[in-house]
Amino acid sequence: MTNELPKLPDLSPAQATRIPNMRLAAGWGIQDPNRFWSLLDEASKLVQPGVFIGDNMFVWMRNMSALDDEAFVRAWEQNAIKPADQAIMWRRYVLCTAAFHAIHLDGDFVECGTLFGTGVKTVVDYFGREHFKKQFFAYDTFDTNPVPGHGFEGQQAGLFDQVQKRFADYPQVKLIKGLLPESLVGQSPDRIAFLHVDLNSAEFEIAVLDALFDRMVPGGILILDDYEWSGVYREQKMREDAWFSARRYRVMPLPTGQGLIIKR
Repeated sequence: MTNELPKLPDLSPAQATRIPNMRLAAGWGIQDPNRFWSLLDEASKLVQPGVFIGDNMFVWMRNMSALDDEAFVRAWEQNAIKPADQAIMWRRYVLCTAAFHAIHLDGDFVECGTLFGTGVKTVVDYFGREHFKKQFFAYDTFDTNPVPGHGFEGQQAGLFDQVQKRFADYPQVKLIKGLLPESLVGQSPDRIAFLHVDLNSAEFEIAVLDALFDRMVPGGILILDDYEWSGVYREQKMREDAWFSARRYRVMPLPTGQGLIIKR
């Protein structure tokens, strides 16, 4: 780890008279989408500003801090290559603010479940590529998906090569292709300040936690992308609750669907 103090993105001052709204017509588990979005549009006219619609959330009277943070808006907009990348804006901001905390700590950054690399690149670009001094280890099978029913459009042979090209000018990002947790062996950091786990599988996520959680430094941030999502993801919460309870931790559920742990 370098002893150089990190260059941090400036936070734009919030304006008292400007309360932004954001509507991103993307969500999951919706019956009759046309009627659903029409009703939400109508409901949004009945509430005070600070509205966010997207990623299975409808909230109002929020500061919408992500949209006040110009460094984040630039990184998010430049890296959104899929409609879902726009819809999960709030989740991306959780990652960036968690990274802002973790950048001060000893230890590297890790993401398990990288896919197109958008989350990693958004975080690095939030700080500025030239200012991000940590190593960021990014793991995925890339070209295939080992979780039944969770293949993504564009996840096919050749994806890894595309993601490598996307990070050609990012020497601090280490893309590692393979099945977790085996791909961690011999190519993972000993000390971790930031860990993002998004594997859509209780089995794989527990295996990653077994391998990496004890390497997290005190104060390190762990984000579980699917923890607070129900439906097909509920098993992850159930298994992870038991895993963390055995270690006297409690996952902090976030309305974004993520879960948060601060390592002691």
